[in-house]
Amino acid sequence: MRKNLLGFLLVFTFLIPSAAFAQTTVKITAKEKQLADAITAAQLKDYLYYVASDEMEGRDTPSRGLDLTAKFIGTMLSRWGFKPAGDNGSFYQKFALTSETVDPVNTVLQIGEQKYQLNTDFFRVRGDGSVANAPLVFGKSGWMVKSKNIDELAGVDVSGKIVVLYSEGFNPRNLTSPPQGVTQADLQGTQGTDWADPIANATQKGAKGVIVIAPPQLQANWEQVKNFLSQANVYPEKLSGGRQAKSIPVFLTSPAVGDAIFAGESSNKSSANAFAINKTATMNALIRSETKYTQNVVAIWEGSDPKLKSEMVAIGAHYDHVGVNMNARGEDKIWNGADDDGSGTVAVLSIAETLAKSKLRPKRSVLFVWHAGEEKGLWGSEYFNKFPTVDIKNVVTQLNIDMIGRSKKADDTNPKNKELSSETAIYVIGSEMMSSTLGAVTKQTNDDYLKMTYDYRYDDPKDENRFFFRSDHYNYAVNGIPIVFWFDGVHEDYHQAGDSADKIDYAKMEKVTRTIFLTLWELTDLKERPKVDKQLPKELTER
Repeated sequence: MRKNLLGFLLVFTFLIPSAAFAQTTVKITAKEKQLADAITAAQLKDYLYYVASDEMEGRDTPSRGLDLTAKFIGTMLSRWGFKPAGDNGSFYQKFALTSETVDPVNTVLQIGEQKYQLNTDFFRVRGDGSVANAPLVFGKSGWMVKSKNIDELAGVDVSGKIVVLYSEGFNPRNLTSPPQGVTQADLQGTQGTDWADPIANATQKGAKGVIVIAPPQLQANWEQVKNFLSQANVYPEKLSGGRQAKSIPVFLTSPAVGDAIFAGESSNKSSANAFAINKTATMNALIRSETKYTQNVVAIWEGSDPKLKSEMVAIGAHYDHVGVNMNARGEDKIWNGADDDGSGTVAVLSIAETLAKSKLRPKRSVLFVWHAGEEKGLWGSEYFNKFPTVDIKNVVTQLNIDMIGRSKKADDTNPKNKELSSETAIYVIGSEMMSSTLGAVTKQTNDDYLKMTYDYRYDDPKDENRFFFRSDHYNYAVNGIPIVFWFDGVHEDYHQAGDSADKIDYAKMEKVTRTIFLTLWELTDLKERPKVDKQLPKELTER
């Protein structure tokens, strides 16, 4: 599951027509239960120990490990007789990524006559371009907040110059902390008019470059900063996600470089006001771009009904994770992503195997999609919905499985596992947001089968975690396709090296996967596709 980047609340209301529930009755037959029994904990464990092994190197997008996982899935689908639904008769829908890296030879910082070393004395944070022998000015933290009558670049001309910034705090997004007394509530209204972050403020005033001096606490983690900032910026060529906005060159320097900048000046970085520095600097940031590729894995299991088989029930999971994390503390640098989302990946694979080996065939077709790039910004599902390899209008619903392998034991007092679901429970999100029929089928299937505890707390529009936005079902919902999302909850190993296959509750995973399989089967068997009788509010269509 993708990490949450926003913390604001959403408020909306929706109606649930009570009549819809009476029209949908689920009765699972003995033969259908027998089909579900083919999904076993041992099967899921075998697949997961492969997908979440160190050899897959954390399945970053793009990476060799992700490609190997895709080929493994595709090979199994081929052996089981699935219809390829990717590009050119294959199981793979490829999409291009642009990878941007800093040119180490031609990225330069020079203060006066002194040249500094990239990735030792300074890092390129964003932007590209060249600024030669430009005057330096000090702009404090650089923020502008109109409601507080604050503009830290006021009183000094920054046009055509390089602005030097400093604050005691640092964050990767805005680089410096807002001035004391400024809260998130003050950063409302139109950005650039009512408030502006340091880079935007300097750019609007005509600056040609920005140097941010690292505070001492950041210097203490300089090697980790290097590992983070030296990574390539990767984004899909046909999507907006991940692409950095055009920016003037912005460098982060060590405190020692900061000391050299202020050496001999009558004022320093503790000054109460912005001022001109009696020095010049040259900044040159050169970016190298190359095209790389990744892929969704797409397959169809064709239905048996002559009319209904043109419609598809989609089921999917993201098979990527976050790769090798050199910033991780401790010896384990590979973040295996066993629960996130190896568990969903192999659950969908096991469901595919069950369909393939069954003598019964569903009436509607089943569309299987394993998405890449979910951790980067839901790339794979966005790409598939914008450039589908099937007639997307014939997809009647989408079932998303993202983290179903962990459980909270009764004696677990770890506060990081506070919201983790128990051995017999799972969170269900979105099932009633668009279709009353889908909500009814989802609930009734569980009630008529294993009677797991379906916890709907995150189905709340006021969910501060914003889980509805954070996995691949989101892009299907925005495309008008009703969705259901199964999720076990955030835990101590979420996006950590400890998310490994030996910590999975395979008995629980078996129960959840079997229940989802039967939900899928009941949906393929409906006489009419689940009607979209509720509209997603505008707030839920904008990440």
